[in-house]
Amino acid sequence: MNAAVAAPTQKCTECPIRHRAVCAHCNPLELQELDEIKYYRSFEAGQTVIWAGDKMGFVGTVITGVATLTQTMEDGRTQMVGLLLPSDFVGRPGRDTAAYNVIATTDIVMCCFRKKPFEDLMARTPHIAHRLLEMTLDELDAAREWMLVLGRKTAREKIASLLSIVARRDASIAKKATVGPLVFDLPLTREAMADYLGLTLETVSRQISALKKDGVIEMQGKRHITVPDMGRLMEEAGDDADGGFLV
Repeated sequence: MNAAVAAPTQKCTECPIRHRAVCAHCNPLELQELDEIKYYRSFEAGQTVIWAGDKMGFVGTVITGVATLTQTMEDGRTQMVGLLLPSDFVGRPGRDTAAYNVIATTDIVMCCFRKKPFEDLMARTPHIAHRLLEMTLDELDAAREWMLVLGRKTAREKIASLLSIVARRDASIAKKATVGPLVFDLPLTREAMADYLGLTLETVSRQISALKKDGVIEMQGKRHITVPDMGRLMEEAGDDADGGFLV
């Protein structure tokens, strides 16, 4: 693992993503125990958090920023297989090594827990174990939905689906309703979007321009996006306007 920089910690009760994190259901005594085994680490954009196959002595939660999960084939080809957004859990209790490369796409801050103490706490704390199960099942649902995105949706629907995922997660972290305009910064470059969606760079750029021209999104620069009507974006994604996955 590349060297990370220690980041200032904050109390669990003041954490901006606690309502979505693995500690969401913890009572004050359980939060105090987590406080005793946690530490913050920051990674710069492009830095490797962990390589696949490396021993992983920690688990943790993304507080701010975005990371990618990638897998490298024997011939050197690399495929992005997932995104880690704020409140997503990194690592797997009971497994000693990392299954995927975790790469910081933007500057990120993680709340990390030493793995063995976390496993011990999880074994005697139903709130943590139950929340981790909820998050795991949500991730499984998201993976199944993403198979539909990659296998059946058009290029326009793929772009709209990815934008809706980021918009809804941003709104959820900020505890904002998805009614009315949503404003967020897209954390991925168009090259990364193309890799993740199985499209060419030209197709990604063309479809984003088309969504902008049709008034589905508004853009300032290449990353700052406004969604005037979330329902319309969901329709463009081929999903119901009441939700979907990764919310």
